[in-house]
Amino acid sequence: MSLRERKRARTRQALVDAAAELFESKGYDGTTIADIAAAAEIGTRTFFSYFAAKEDLLFPEAEARLQAALDAIADRAPGDRPADVLLVSLRHVSAESDEIVSPMAALRLDLIRTVPSVRGKGLQLQQDAQLEIARHLAAAFPGELDLVSAAALTGAFVGAVTGALLALFAEPERREPAALHEAMQAAVDQALAPWRG
Repeated sequence: MSLRERKRARTRQALVDAAAELFESKGYDGTTIADIAAAAEIGTRTFFSYFAAKEDLLFPEAEARLQAALDAIADRAPGDRPADVLLVSLRHVSAESDEIVSPMAALRLDLIRTVPSVRGKGLQLQQDAQLEIARHLAAAFPGELDLVSAAALTGAFVGAVTGALLALFAEPERREPAALHEAMQAAVDQALAPWRG
């Protein structure tokens, strides 16, 4: 990364961190974009160079997770099954970042349950990503999957990840990222076992 790209990445992360802290302390509705920008030491107008809206701060790695799934499909090995490819993408995401099992992820799940605009954003991102992944899976495995069956597999995968995280975050004693990753991976492996033959 160039110096400019590193600076942008640091500012973006500062915004995400500031938002998480403010959402925890002041509540989602009690936190303004101006509050977040000030805490990250940037101007309010500059905020919009990084995020389109306040709820976007809760999904900082959504694009990276989608891209990991698409990369896993494109880079599949001969003989890989569709479910194996999705599990590879989950392992890749887990190896690259702890965000999916972070305090921000727990906060995101809480706010999805309680804040309609966050729920709407989460559903939009999830449904768009699921359809995109399903399209790529169907194209990659034309003799095995059509769009409908690829969408069902992708929905099972996303549902397994989400369900596992909801249960894991409900157990306060399981907060170590490594333990969370391991438990989530095991649960998703089990959920997708029927798809793996």
